[in-house]
Amino acid sequence: MQTLINSKIQEFSVQAYHNDDFKTVTNKDLEGKWSILFFYPADFTFVCPTELGDMADKYAEFQKMGVEVYSVSTDTHFTHKAWHDTSDTIKKINYPMLADPTGLLTRAFGVHIEEEGLAYRGTFLINPAGEIKLAEVNDNGIGRNADELMRKVQAAQFIAEHPDEVCPAKWKQGGETLKPGLDLVGKI
Repeated sequence: MQTLINSKIQEFSVQAYHNDDFKTVTNKDLEGKWSILFFYPADFTFVCPTELGDMADKYAEFQKMGVEVYSVSTDTHFTHKAWHDTSDTIKKINYPMLADPTGLLTRAFGVHIEEEGLAYRGTFLINPAGEIKLAEVNDNGIGRNADELMRKVQAAQFIAEHPDEVCPAKWKQGGETLKPGLDLVGKI
C-alpha cells in the first residue's frame, strides 16, 4: 500500500450540508489553511454520531488553531440534512458535512469499501499547501478521539513552524521537543 503522506490532494468538487444550507466544496476551499477530512461509514448509524459529536464539541478549538473540519461519508447532502434535523447530537455540528455518493473522495483517500459503497474511518490532516501530513485509517468498529487528533494537529503545526525540531511520543503543546542530530543518537 502506497502512503498518502506528503502527497497533494486531488482536485474534487462535492456537495455539502453546512449551516442549514447546501453548498459546493472543492479542493480550492482547503487551500491556504489547515484542514481535516474525517471519513465515516454512514449517517444514521452507531459509532458515527459519537465521533461527529466529539468533533462538534472541539470544532471551535480547531478553528482557533486555523483548522477547518470536514466530515465525509458516501451519503448524499440530503441525507446529511435529514440526519441533522432528527438527531440532537448531529444538530451540534457547525462544520461542513461533505457528500460523496459517487465515492470520488473515499477512493482518492484510499478508504472506500467497494463491496459496501461505504468508507472506513479515515482521518487526514492537510496543510495549507494541500499536502497530507497525517493519514490514519481505522476499521469501522473503532471510534476516534478528537482530543488525540487535536494533539496531533498541534504537533504538525509546530513542526511546520519549526522544521529543525520533532515532537516525541505523547508530546503536548508547550512540551519539550527534540532537535535531531548525531549528538542524540543512542542517548534517548
